[in-house]
Amino acid sequence: MITTRFAPSPTGYLHIGGLRTALFSYLWAKHNSGKFVLRIEDTDRSRNNEDATKAIIEAFKWVGLEHDGEITYQSKRDEIYKKYIDRLLQEGRAYRCYMSKDELDAMREAQTQAKERPRYDGRYRDFDGIPPEGIEPVIRIKAPTSGTITVDDGIKGKIEFNVDDILDDFIIARSDGTPTYNFVVAIDDALMGINSVIRGDDHLSNTPKQIVVYEALGFALPKFYHVPMIHNENGKKLSKRDGATDVMMYKEMGYLPEALLNFLVRLGWSHGDQEIFSFDEMLALFNPKDINKSASIYNTEKLDWLNAHYIKNSSNDTLAKLLEDYDLLLSSHDKREILLDAIKDRSKTLVDMASQIKEILDTPDSYDEKAVKKAFKGEAKDILKDFKQKIESSQELHLPSDYHHMLERVVDEREIGFGKIGQPLRVALVGKMGGPGIDTIMSVIGKDETVARIDNILATV
Repeated sequence: MITTRFAPSPTGYLHIGGLRTALFSYLWAKHNSGKFVLRIEDTDRSRNNEDATKAIIEAFKWVGLEHDGEITYQSKRDEIYKKYIDRLLQEGRAYRCYMSKDELDAMREAQTQAKERPRYDGRYRDFDGIPPEGIEPVIRIKAPTSGTITVDDGIKGKIEFNVDDILDDFIIARSDGTPTYNFVVAIDDALMGINSVIRGDDHLSNTPKQIVVYEALGFALPKFYHVPMIHNENGKKLSKRDGATDVMMYKEMGYLPEALLNFLVRLGWSHGDQEIFSFDEMLALFNPKDINKSASIYNTEKLDWLNAHYIKNSSNDTLAKLLEDYDLLLSSHDKREILLDAIKDRSKTLVDMASQIKEILDTPDSYDEKAVKKAFKGEAKDILKDFKQKIESSQELHLPSDYHHMLERVVDEREIGFGKIGQPLRVALVGKMGGPGIDTIMSVIGKDETVARIDNILATV
């Protein structure tokens, strides 16, 4: 059974790259009817943020990635880590290092002068003398001193690391007894049965150290998949300005979770030329071996395009519920269907959609000067008065088509182009040019409000 995990550190929000890693891990587990677990790596007490943990869980809930079983917190597993540290000490695979800060500084200075790679020189590796006083030792693992460590990566292929270039006897427990990252990650992955580790390739340099821990404890190695990073359109590391922000900010910006997941799954993975994937299709088709070896490029226009697609194809019930977060209560509006059908085809985000709807429902409190100047020329005011009189005297105005017929009457009777009535009427209704059909707007706001808005503009221009 394939078991994967997502293991964030609770030091900040869940960013877009982290969510993509979680999505890939989730899809691979569920594609194989396996398990996807969530582990909070909170061993660094000084950097932990309880709010960050809550934010990570909230983000998972919003996008619908359900983890299996209880959330694991590393901070509650100290006894487990201590047991394995003691075991390595007893077996001679780890040792106490009494190196003082002065010794460490002197060693690094000598290595710098000799233009050598900074590394621990192993001076306490086989120490059997009397420990120096006043030094709380760290625990170091005995790493190989020569040869290579091979990572059989599911994306990048076989990667060989020269031990002399990357390893020394690294610390697995600090002087206060707290274990270090690479030690606890390897132990947790092994004990939790994680056999597929999908993570960003910024972790690739950690992998040899973790393999050392696996082998020292006799654990079977998982299959590693190191996913290339997401870059901006200039090929640089993604920043907040480019989109590397809190996942929940995407909700605030009006993106749908299904659009965001579809966007992320295509950042580095593909299935032919297909761009739009339902969640079921992602589950059926995803395989990490198909992830690209090169970095993917974040493209906001692509995200907007996908989001517009999902908005357009959402039910009006769903959209009405989502729009409640933007102070729009449309459930009981008698023209809800007409309104949402007209706007959802024009919207990139829910924020965009809410803004357009409010422009229709709210009486304009000002008018765009350029639009007024363009629309109100010649007979514009008389044409608008004529239209107003016609709709005031009509009792059969409900649907957009009813209002459209009334517009056609004015156009035919006055022998004018449609723009002669359309432009001044649009400014009267929404205060500017642009927007959905004016017949739709009038149908939504009703005859009385239409008349009132025409009166307002006539009193202004």
